[in-house]
Amino acid sequence: MNIFIRNTSGEPIYEQIYNQIKAAIVSGELKTDEAIPSIRSLAKDLRISVITTKRAYEELERDGFIYTVPGRGCFVAKQNIAMRREESLQKIEEHLKIAYELAKGCNVSKGELVKMFELMGEEWC
Repeated sequence: MNIFIRNTSGEPIYEQIYNQIKAAIVSGELKTDEAIPSIRSLAKDLRISVITTKRAYEELERDGFIYTVPGRGCFVAKQNIAMRREESLQKIEEHLKIAYELAKGCNVSKGELVKMFELMGEEWC
């Protein structure tokens, strides 16, 4: 699992960590009961504060994505993947609806909108 921090994103670092670990869990990249990096080692690897990493892990645990075993570390919690995926799909649909309305209001064609989406996808690779 690789976590990338973008200092130019405007999104707080702990949220970037949270979102990337959550995405890895929901996608199945991280499996149930699989260990994730310790708070200290992740902070060291990313060259960020332990407090920042701790906050991301606390939120992941609060939301049921990970659990902590004292003295052993943090692990991926059992997920209802279908439910998590459905939640994500609903959020995607909401955002796409907003993008569609904005595009429609600015007279942006379907082709232009698709091209914008494809260009965004190139950044993920």
